Amino acid sequence: MRLSALLEMTELGLSPVTGHDELDRTIRWVVTTDLLDPGRYLSGGELVLTGLVWRQSPDDSERFVRSLVNAGVSALGAGDTRWGEIPEDLAEACRRHRMPLFHVPEALSFAEVTEHIVRRLSTARAYDMTAVLDRHRRLVEGATAGAGLDPVLRLLGHDLGMPCWVLTPAGRVVAGSHPLPEGLAPLLARGFLTAKRMPCTLRGIERGEAGRYSVFPVDEQTTPRVADWFLAFQGSAEDWPEERRALAGELAAVVALERARLDDRLSPEGRIAQELVQLVVSEGRPSDILPRLQVTGLVTDLGADPGPGRGFVAVAAAAHDGLRPGELRAVVKEILSLSCASPVVGVAADEVIALLPAPETDITAGVREAVRALAPGLGSGRLTVGVSGIAPVDGLRGAVEEARYARRMAEGRAEPDAVVGHDELATHVLLLASVPDDVRHMFRVRLLDPLRGYDQVHRADLVRTLEAFLQVSGSWTKCAEILHVHVNTLRYRIQRIQDLTGRDLSRLEDRVDFFLALRLG
Repeated sequence: MRLSALLEMTELGLSPVTGHDELDRTIRWVVTTDLLDPGRYLSGGELVLTGLVWRQSPDDSERFVRSLVNAGVSALGAGDTRWGEIPEDLAEACRRHRMPLFHVPEALSFAEVTEHIVRRLSTARAYDMTAVLDRHRRLVEGATAGAGLDPVLRLLGHDLGMPCWVLTPAGRVVAGSHPLPEGLAPLLARGFLTAKRMPCTLRGIERGEAGRYSVFPVDEQTTPRVADWFLAFQGSAEDWPEERRALAGELAAVVALERARLDDRLSPEGRIAQELVQLVVSEGRPSDILPRLQVTGLVTDLGADPGPGRGFVAVAAAAHDGLRPGELRAVVKEILSLSCASPVVGVAADEVIALLPAPETDITAGVREAVRALAPGLGSGRLTVGVSGIAPVDGLRGAVEEARYARRMAEGRAEPDAVVGHDELATHVLLLASVPDDVRHMFRVRLLDPLRGYDQVHRADLVRTLEAFLQVSGSWTKCAEILHVHVNTLRYRIQRIQDLTGRDLSRLEDRVDFFLALRLG
């Protein structure tokens, strides 16, 4: 609502004293105050009404008006029951600071002024927003891509006095009506993930206790919070009229449509990314993999020498009791978007695999921080992630295996948001990651299946005996103590292992083979 509309409301009888050329300013709310310095209780765009109780001397007018200007107030309405006229020092201060000033008739109470203006604001905003949101929904649903969320958010923030933002659970700002104060996005995201119920009002997260933000989920009914987007509005929704709450719900529906439009799973780029991941996981032919690498943008020149330190990193992630594959894929993309502009992400069985250009620094710490920040949104579920080291183009398969092995290590950890990086993997793990699946299977079956088959029939515990024997580097005494058996019993078991496998555990080469087979198992 613009200031010029106040002059059309003849029932109020407001008359402009200063700021005749500022009547195109908008009002978002009405506030009554008699504090000399009310700025800390104002957030901008208000029509402030005052009875001048604060004015003890002409010098007070300068301080009062300056406080309003600093807070971004749109206009001032003043009335003084003692003299009936507005003091000239107040009018002069308003002229000096370009603050529109209206005279409020003595016969009209501030409560009546507020009631009339708020009713007009609510009606106009509800009508305007319903029309705008309907147009935007049709635009998003149509065959032609919409203009995004910025136009509708600007309308809410600037024209209708509802500053608002769309954010992801990781704290990334998707769109907004105004720049968000630095450091505020992570606090809003944490509030969204940890709130017991939605919508909620977050208090005291900016400017001491004065900073309040209202948070609404975009798709609470069908999407877990950790995979959802959310809306943040400046101010407390607890004080909103019903029309404004309805607008928030309408905006959430528009944002949900926009998010669905931006989902790339069914786009050509998304399908190629899925094909690439499947080919790498299933050991596809280089002639099939390399062109897709180029199409996704991971490789720009297939013939170029990648140079030292250049290459790719793989990330493997799995969700336990909480996220569907598509939701997990969205979460992984969001986590990695903080470290890499364009990760290639696909689903392989119960895991999400991502490939990205090797960054200048290790991303494990950043991934761990992001996963921990998202953990409150997992509910009773958990998320485990593995990160590989840097690999060249022809080592993508090995990088994926390394990341998957690291993720399996993360599963064994107690925390619900475990992340394991390549630096935590032993050297032999890095070596085994590059071994093809059929070779790994054949190697494991040849060495361990005879022992497992014998154990099933005779309950001889040969596999456990082999593990303990290798753990103590072949020490008969220490191994017998670990297994709580006599040394002669241990010697019998080791001899049986050698007979069944045709290997000699006194030889270093055979011990290494058994060690690797157990790690592959």
